[in-house]
Amino acid sequence: MRVRLEDVARAASVSPKTVSRVLNDEANVSDATRKRVLAAMEAMDYRPHPSARSLAGSRSFLVAMLYDNNDNPASTYLAEIQDGVLEACDEHRYSMMVRPLRMRGDDFIRRLDTLISDHHPDGVVLTPPITDYAPLLKRLRERNVPYASVSPMQRNGVIGVTMDEQGAARAIVEHLLALGHRRIAHVIGIADHGASRWRLAGYREAMAAAGLPEDPALVVQGAFTFGSGVAAARELFALEQRPTAVFAANDDMATGVMWAAGEYGLKVPHDLSVCGFDDTPLARQLWPALTTIQQPSREMGKIAATQLLNLLRGRGPGQLVQVPFSLQIRDSTARVP
Repeated sequence: MRVRLEDVARAASVSPKTVSRVLNDEANVSDATRKRVLAAMEAMDYRPHPSARSLAGSRSFLVAMLYDNNDNPASTYLAEIQDGVLEACDEHRYSMMVRPLRMRGDDFIRRLDTLISDHHPDGVVLTPPITDYAPLLKRLRERNVPYASVSPMQRNGVIGVTMDEQGAARAIVEHLLALGHRRIAHVIGIADHGASRWRLAGYREAMAAAGLPEDPALVVQGAFTFGSGVAAARELFALEQRPTAVFAANDDMATGVMWAAGEYGLKVPHDLSVCGFDDTPLARQLWPALTTIQQPSREMGKIAATQLLNLLRGRGPGQLVQVPFSLQIRDSTARVP
């Protein structure tokens, strides 16, 4: 027979209303009682019906993760954020949906309205670059939909998660400078993307601190994709005086740079040092393994979702949490020849 809510209440020696409060993650339940109810649910293999739970709490218990599908749809970065959001939702018995929204599309707001009206998410997690897309934020506020942001450029009054990407980019360029490199190129990410701006600023800051004037020919536009890394590298290798090192704004583009280096007969790191950003699994699977910045993308997804869920459950206003980065020095960088 199907286990009922009343059976769980009887086993935990609490009222059915208390079990309902635990199911709905309400704050006015003591930790001891919550643990007792959860233990009874686990022992009895109790699985509440989602629609009944939603009706009882006037909530959908659904979090939507939104991303811009103009970006690389196969991005490992997005996949890791998604895993982190899902982990947080599972821990708090929320469902999760993932929805692409074309930020530059004419029907952006209409699609957002349809998503909210059809699925009634309790809140949304926003990923770059839509974290700072003003029409989206305005519409979410108008419809009273709470949101948390991953790596927002605007950090006042925002909940979610961020990292010192400018400081991280500065650290990786300083690593190249310490190896004796002076002609250091940078492959930028998507234009107007927060990550692109911060990583370019960190590159410029490190170069200026070393007394090196910026050479516009060494700063090439990319798009956070493997193909754009290849194209940028070909442009750099065609210079009369090519760079001895390339810092690409993410690992996908750095992989493209390494591929193009092979095309030009350049050996990494003997002829060219290459480094990236993010420390995706690809960075460790390449040969030579890629020097990069470890950005804890999965953890960042989980933190953003947790801050949103804390807000939804009345456990505080939510915060903007800053996570640390670490420089992963591997075999793709070496002293300048």
